[in-house]
Amino acid sequence: MSNDHSRRSAAIRRGTLGTAIAVLASLVALGAASSALAAPKGIFKVFTNCPTTEPGVQLCSYSEVTSGEFAIGSTKVPINKPIILQGGAIPTGINLNEFFLVPPSNGTEALSKTELNVPGGLLDLVNCEEIKGNGLWEIIERGSCKLIFENGTTGVTAVTESAGSTTNPPILDLSDLIFESGTALTLPVKVHLKNPLLGSSCYIGSETHPIQLHLTTGATSPPGPNKSIKGTAGKASVEEEVVEGKELEVNVQTGASLVDNAFSVPKAEGCGEFFSFIIDPILDAKLGLESAAGKNTAIQTGNLRIASAEYVKDSEK
Repeated sequence: MSNDHSRRSAAIRRGTLGTAIAVLASLVALGAASSALAAPKGIFKVFTNCPTTEPGVQLCSYSEVTSGEFAIGSTKVPINKPIILQGGAIPTGINLNEFFLVPPSNGTEALSKTELNVPGGLLDLVNCEEIKGNGLWEIIERGSCKLIFENGTTGVTAVTESAGSTTNPPILDLSDLIFESGTALTLPVKVHLKNPLLGSSCYIGSETHPIQLHLTTGATSPPGPNKSIKGTAGKASVEEEVVEGKELEVNVQTGASLVDNAFSVPKAEGCGEFFSFIIDPILDAKLGLESAAGKNTAIQTGNLRIASAEYVKDSEK
């Protein structure tokens, strides 16, 4: 009798536990579905990483650079892969159309780490014969350089990374962008040169000494030897979508080209890691670093999308 009672109690407990698990699974699934439903939809999907819940964020921005170049002296790296710049925008308080750009709140990079091939690769950047002299130290340096860098691993990529900080944030001026006058985008960056033999810390520029770009859709005024070049705001359009009877908009600039050829570039740091005292000067000599303003050029052409943060949140419904 007691055995039957024990079996029935165990069965009831198993049934109760099974029901609880089923209910919990349903709640988890409902939470996941709710989370999925909360993502921006339709024409606002590109703003998925916009930090709309961050205090002060009024706009969401998403730009895709599809072509252009980054030139330091005579070394030009063509932009032939998409580079994404995205995040939120907070008014600077200086004028109605100027905004601090803030990164996504979910850990996504504000500036995508797109690897672009450096023409000529390592052999074009590092020439060990540039270590001159016949003294013992020069011979050791030259031999060490050849041992490390002349072994066939020659491909080098350049990654433009954000060097923005709380004291030097990226700034977007929509008025200058649209009217092709002044600085449309202030963008502090650093360039990560990547190759197994260069190590993981080979950079041109840093948060402390960034490459400070002042990109314009208008005409530049560089010192010589560079000549003035001109960007363009591209073609403006508005995309619309109705959500629960409310008309929502995304402002689009297609074919916008932002340019700057009046910026300077600091010296390389950390290249070759332990052997950086050998390799940094070689790279500096090859690239002419530090490179004064008037010897470098940045051209970024692509498309820009801007939307109200409130519209982005409304699209989640």
